[in-house]
Amino acid sequence: MSKSRRQFLAATSLTLLGAAAASLSKAQVSADLPPGSPSAFGTGPVVGPQVTVSTFAEAEKLVQVSLSNAERTMAAASWRKTMAGLYERRTGPRKLALEASLAPGSRWDPVLPGQRTLPQGDRFIRSKADPGALPANDEDIAFAPVTQLSRWIETRKLSSQRLTNLYLERLDRFNPKLRCVITLTRELALAQAKKADDEIAAGKYRGPLHGIPWGTKDLLDTAGIPTTYGAEPFRNRVPREDAVVVKRLNEAGAVLVAKLSLGALALNDVWFGGQTMNPWLPEEGASGSSAGPGAATAPVWWASPSEAKLAAAL
Repeated sequence: MSKSRRQFLAATSLTLLGAAAASLSKAQVSADLPPGSPSAFGTGPVVGPQVTVSTFAEAEKLVQVSLSNAERTMAAASWRKTMAGLYERRTGPRKLALEASLAPGSRWDPVLPGQRTLPQGDRFIRSKADPGALPANDEDIAFAPVTQLSRWIETRKLSSQRLTNLYLERLDRFNPKLRCVITLTRELALAQAKKADDEIAAGKYRGPLHGIPWGTKDLLDTAGIPTTYGAEPFRNRVPREDAVVVKRLNEAGAVLVAKLSLGALALNDVWFGGQTMNPWLPEEGASGSSAGPGAATAPVWWASPSEAKLAAAL
C-alpha cells in the first residue's frame, strides 16, 4: 500500500533521527573524553555494587515512590550500566591517587604565585580600636558586637557574670515564643562566668573570647549535657566528651549559655520541641538547619500588631 505524504515524512524523519543518534552515540564512545566526563548514557562500563529487586523495594520506602515488579526488575538489571556511572563523574576513585599532603577543598588561598603571602590562617590579629564607653542600658549592651564586649570584659568595665545573666534573661523571655533553645545551661554558664571574672581580676586573661557567652547548635557534643540533634530518638542522649569546637571554646574561657535548636537531624526548623520561629516574622518558621542559632542571635523586630507588647519589651 502506498504511503501518504504525511506518513512518508514521519517515517523518514524518525529513520534519520535514529541514524543520527546512533552515530552520535558511537562518536561519544570512541571519543577521547577528558577525565571527569561521563560516558554516553548506557554505554559506560558496569560499575558499582550489585543491586537486586529487593534493593529497589527498600529504596522506595526512603524516597516515597512506588515501582511495579517489572520496573524494579528492569532497574536492577540495568542500574550498574546506565546509572551508577553517572554518580562518579570521573574515571573512578580507585584509579585516582591523592597525595597525603593535599589540602581539602575547603582551603582557600587567594595569593597568586610570586606574590607576597598573607598571614597564616590560624593567626589571629585583634583590632586595637577603642570600644567606647559602656552603654547605660542592658539592651544596648546585649546588641553590642563581640569586639566591644570583649574589650569591656578585658578592661573590667563589664563583668562576664553581668553579661551572662543578661543573655540568660533574654533567652528566658523570648524562647517561649521562638523555641530556639533545646537545653539552657544556666548553672554551667554562671559558674564559667564567675571563673572568667576571677581569672581576669587575677591577671590571667585568656584572650578575646574570655568571658564571652555563646550558644552552640545542638549538633556539637557537650560532655554531661544532652546533645539531641533535635531528633526525638536522641532526646536523652548525653555525650561523655566535648566536641573539639567545644573544647577549644572552653579553653578560650568562653561561657556556654545554651544548646540551640536545629531541625531534626539538621533538616529544616522542626524539632521534638516544636518549630523554631523567625524573630522578624514570628508567624513563620526560622528555616534551617541552624534555626536556633539564627533566631537566638538575630536582631528582633516584631512587625505584627499582635506583638506590640513584646516589641515594647525589647
